[in-house]
Parts: sequence; structure tokens; C-alpha cells
Amino acid sequence: MPDEARHGFVIEVPKGKGREDLIAISERRESGLTDFAVTSPSASTITSPGLRVLIDRRRWEDLAPTFWEEANRRLRANGLSACKWVKNPAVSIPVHPSLGKELCILCWAVEDAPPDDIPNALRNWEALAPEERWWLYTMTVATTGQAMQKNIGWRKALRAALADNPFVKGEGISPRARRELLGHSQLALSL
Repeated sequence: MPDEARHGFVIEVPKGKGREDLIAISERRESGLTDFAVTSPSASTITSPGLRVLIDRRRWEDLAPTFWEEANRRLRANGLSACKWVKNPAVSIPVHPSLGKELCILCWAVEDAPPDDIPNALRNWEALAPEERWWLYTMTVATTGQAMQKNIGWRKALRAALADNPFVKGEGISPRARRELLGHSQLALSL
């Protein structure tokens, strides 16, 4: 089995509708991931080194539609089937490593942000090219990438850059122009 097939992210959404329930996003590197399906699901624990995010359902429901819209746009662009966002899935949701990294950036930006700042974070996150999100993930996970390492280092910087920084429509370079400026040189699988 190729190494990439054993790497991915898993989103675990607890059953129920409690606004304070915690959604867990874990990075997994194991044989339990095959074709991005979870073959042996297990509950994430706070001490797990692969647990990247614990975010309350209220914030998750605010950001998930934007994330899934972006993910589906990229899946369709690569000739793959789109995914439907389900508020309360019955199983863990496997996510491609590239998309999982981008999701972590978004979650880290809003995990402790005031709810009024979430729209800023969504717009600023959308304005980033995938390669910029991947770089931010790499920098953040190297120092403060575990779920409980909130409000320090890169995690604090992400919140300031994405959530605290007001987005003003019409200012700056558009996402399309940014991609063109970067050459939009996507990697082999640009999910």
C-alpha cells in the first residue's frame, strides 16, 4: 500500500445536536485508512498526538459549509465525485491530506475567536491559495499542532491573521489574481 494511502484526516462528529459538543479532527498515518475509508474507527483522545482540532459544534456548523464548498469545487476540478456535507453523519468522515490540512487552518483560526469574527476568517481563508494554506499548516503543526495547544505561537497568529483581520471586499488581490500570480502550479493531486 502506498504511503499516501495511509495518510489522511478523519473528522469525528458526535451524535446529537448539542451546540457545545466537540468535533474532533485527527491526522492519521496508519494502515487503518484505505482509500480514505476508516476501517477501524476509534474515538480520539485529548492526548493523541494526531488529534489536531477540537472545535465546538456551533463554530463547526458556521465553517463547514464553506469548507465543503471549496473541497467539492476542487474534487470536481479533478474529475472526482463531490461530497455532500451532512450535519450529523453516522460515521467518521475521511478527508484527503491536502484538504485536511486546509480544514485545520480554518478551524485553528476560529477555535477561540468570537462568533462575529468567523465571517472574516472564512473570507480570508478563501482568499488564500491551497499552497499558502499547506505552508501555514506545516508551520503551525511543527510547533503548536496538537488540539490542546491553543492561543500560542502559530495558532494565535492564525487567529489574528484570519479571524481578527477584517476582510474588506474590493481591497487587495482577488483569489483568482493571487492564483495566477502564484502560477497556480498545482501538485499532482491538487485537492
